[in-house]
Amino acid sequence: MNQAIGDSDVLVVVDVQNDFCPGGNLAVPGGDEVVPVINALARRFRHVVLTQDWHPAGHQSFASSHTGRRPYETIKVAYGPQVLWPDHCIQGTRGAAFRDDLDIPHAALVIRKGFRREIDSYSAFFENDHVTPTGLGGYLRERGLQRLFVAGLALDFCVRYSAEDAKRQGFDVAVIDDACRGIDVGGSVAATRKSFASLAVTGVQSGDLR
Repeated sequence: MNQAIGDSDVLVVVDVQNDFCPGGNLAVPGGDEVVPVINALARRFRHVVLTQDWHPAGHQSFASSHTGRRPYETIKVAYGPQVLWPDHCIQGTRGAAFRDDLDIPHAALVIRKGFRREIDSYSAFFENDHVTPTGLGGYLRERGLQRLFVAGLALDFCVRYSAEDAKRQGFDVAVIDDACRGIDVGGSVAATRKSFASLAVTGVQSGDLR
C-alpha cells in the first residue's frame, strides 16, 4: 500500500557506520546493502535525522573491558542485562564514521549515543537506563514532526529500541523493512518482530513510500 510522505514526517537513519558494515568490527550481515535504499529514500523526505554510535575507548559494553568475557555474552549491570560487544565505533576512528557512500546532505541533525562510558545506548531517544534522554523527542516536537520512518542498523537492537521508544513517546512509527538488516543474537530478530507486533509498530517497504 502506497503511503504519501508529508511535511510532518521524518526519516530516522540509524547507525549506518563503517563498523556495522562488512569489514567492520561489529559487522551486520548485509549491512552495506541498506545504503543505496536509504539514499534513495532520503531524497523523498524533507526531514532526516541520523544517529551515530560514539563510544569512548574502554566502554562498559565492550567485552574487552571485562576480564575473561567474550563478545556476545550477556552480563548484568546497574541498568539491567548488557550484551557484550566487540570494540566498535570508538570516537574519532574510521569505524565510527558514517559510510562514505551514505549521501544525505540535507540531514538536519546527528544524534550521537553511547558516549557515556558506563552506559550503553541503543535507542535514538534514551540511553539503556530508559531514563537518560538524547533530546530527540524534544527536537521532533519543537519541529512539529509527528510520524517517524526508521531505517538502518541493526534491526534487532538500535532500530528496534528507537522504534519502540518513539512509539512510547507518542509518535506514529513505521520501520522500513528493506532498509534494515539484523545481527540476530540469541533470537533477537524474532523477538524484535514479536515486540513490534505487540506495540503496533508497522513495517513498510521503501517502494511503498511516495
